[in-house]
Amino acid sequence: MSKKPIILGIESSCDETAASIVTENEQGIPVILSNIVSSQVEVHKEFGGVVPELAARAHIEKIDIIVKKAINESGLKIEEIDAVASTAGPGLIVCLSVGLSFGKSFASAMNIPFISINHLEGHALSPKLNSNLNYPYLLLLISGGHSQYLSVNGIGNYKRLGTTIDDALGEAFDKTAKLLGVEFPGGPQIEILAEKGNPNKYKLPMPIFNKGGCNLSFAGLKTAVLKVSKNIKSEQDKFDIAASFQKTILDIMYKKTKNAFTEYEKNTNPKKKFFVVAGGVAANKKIRSMLIDLCNENNYENIFPPINLCGDNGAMIAFVGLEKFKMKQFDDLDFPAKPRWQLDESAAFLKGAGVKL
Repeated sequence: MSKKPIILGIESSCDETAASIVTENEQGIPVILSNIVSSQVEVHKEFGGVVPELAARAHIEKIDIIVKKAINESGLKIEEIDAVASTAGPGLIVCLSVGLSFGKSFASAMNIPFISINHLEGHALSPKLNSNLNYPYLLLLISGGHSQYLSVNGIGNYKRLGTTIDDALGEAFDKTAKLLGVEFPGGPQIEILAEKGNPNKYKLPMPIFNKGGCNLSFAGLKTAVLKVSKNIKSEQDKFDIAASFQKTILDIMYKKTKNAFTEYEKNTNPKKKFFVVAGGVAANKKIRSMLIDLCNENNYENIFPPINLCGDNGAMIAFVGLEKFKMKQFDDLDFPAKPRWQLDESAAFLKGAGVKL
């Protein structure tokens, strides 16, 4: 019986300090031995959003503790770890540098391989941590920093079909919540407020809704919420805005996801159609329900990672590290942080105002 690789994964791209130990069983199925995540919600709450310098300082204070806890909870000795995988991008460079430097130092001290990981690749492959999912599949990644449709064809083989040209979906949720007076991170609370509101009270814009393809835009929607929020006179007004905002998001995502299905099938011609939704916003029950219905209408099998693997975590980083370890894809210790590291490096960089579509 050959020894299976044991990988330490480290994630620090934004406001979670995370570490995990992942290996696999004799059948090649991944096994999460530990998965520790330290949130910085309390650090950033009073500012209404992530402050990069404070996030980096919190990573520095916590990373040693979090890694030690991940190793202890795995039941392994430090000498049993075969490689270290650290997120190198995309993300906030001051935050990325903390986990990246720690991972390199750990690998150097233990004389084991170092593997740099694209954060988006971690999300892209996260459903394989709890399912026997085969390639290819269509991925919708929706989080506070990213909103993309990707064709996942294998390790290192990704084609971007659509992306946001401005704000990420999770960012739109958080900023709308802030306008409604909800503490950071308020995005998850929008769903709760919306249950008490009238979704048809406000007609909100749907940017690039009628353009072809599956690119997304949320900045104009956020601006519209800013305007109507200035006239809030009661709690019911807040509920109605939240409900109208969420309904608008559902309408946008329904149409754009349907367009993504068409693009994916045209480019891939899959024998069996799988649709995976990952990232923190994948926890929104209304969005989940709408996407499940859409999959049923279009003969797609839908897959959602468990809630604890939707947000940023070390297990997804360790898993990609495990796959790359088996392929002997190691990196030098001078591998740089890449704050704008795209998963499909052939795709044009589209984020920003005034983008031509």
